[in-house]
Amino acid sequence: MAIVERVFSGVQPTGNLHLGNYLGAIVNFVKMQETHNCIYCVVDLHAITQPVAVWGGPTELARNTREVTAAFIASGIDPKKHIVFNQSQVSGHAELAWILNCVARMGWLNRMTQFKEKAGKDRENASIGLFDYPVLMAADILLYRATHVPVGEDQKQHLELSRDIAQKFNNDFGDSIRSHGFNDGLFFPQPEPLITGPATRVMSLRDGTKKMSKSDESDYSRINMTDDAEAIALKFRKAKTDLLPVPACAEELEGRPEAANLLGIWAALSDGTRDQAFERFGGKQFSEFKKELTDLAVAVLGPINSELNRYLADPAQIDAILKDGGERARAISGPIMDEIKDIVGFLRP
Repeated sequence: MAIVERVFSGVQPTGNLHLGNYLGAIVNFVKMQETHNCIYCVVDLHAITQPVAVWGGPTELARNTREVTAAFIASGIDPKKHIVFNQSQVSGHAELAWILNCVARMGWLNRMTQFKEKAGKDRENASIGLFDYPVLMAADILLYRATHVPVGEDQKQHLELSRDIAQKFNNDFGDSIRSHGFNDGLFFPQPEPLITGPATRVMSLRDGTKKMSKSDESDYSRINMTDDAEAIALKFRKAKTDLLPVPACAEELEGRPEAANLLGIWAALSDGTRDQAFERFGGKQFSEFKKELTDLAVAVLGPINSELNRYLADPAQIDAILKDGGERARAISGPIMDEIKDIVGFLRP
């Protein structure tokens, strides 16, 4: 089975999609579908690794899964040309995760910094799923033998683990892989990261040293995908800045994380660069810059917001998209999973 260049990426259905999700992930998904063969997944199995109180329970999970799907489509992802589905529809994700659990090593997982951050001081009460999250992520990618994965900076370590797991599987089962027609002994490719755009890591509007997050207590820390023009304007007006004018060059960003964040947001929304932002706004007052940033954000996000709400008003349409995507995902992953079982030596009908 020849390796086909394929992009895989997933977004957790945890509710309150915000500007960071859009600029850090979704906007690049839209661009990549013009040049790549793409699979976009709503990773609902990942969502339940946290306590139920965090992800909200069954009703909330279903609602959030539809909301992420609607955001994909409203932003410009074409579910007919590419595959959009929710992870739990394809049993191969969980099935391969178990096989890869037996390939991965505890020492590798113990080095994962995101688990330490999410579990905090109460590691003993964290779920095994939260600890094992990176192996399921590796299964998500390798189940489709994906060659490229768009990731944010905080996920690069997990992708490195996916590469290590792929290499160890190839090494552990090298003879069997070759006996199944893979003369080079490589069944899984080494997935490459795709990190693009000037705002791959969007920070809080209230603290430029923290990532924009739905879990932040202050709603003023983020621009939600469901915010209307008035809410967007208010949040940018209240966005933290400093007393100096807008920086005119990269050197003037030193020690000014909030300024760097807002200029990065403008660059990403305008499909431009920070240098263009320096040239246009350098030396001006932040009040003037924020007004132009607000106008730009409303122009970009307004149509998406309208489409998002239209899809959310028709959940049956979203469910049909996910059902079709699930069937197409299984058509790709099923033969790959059968090949994996044969390589490992499992008997099957």
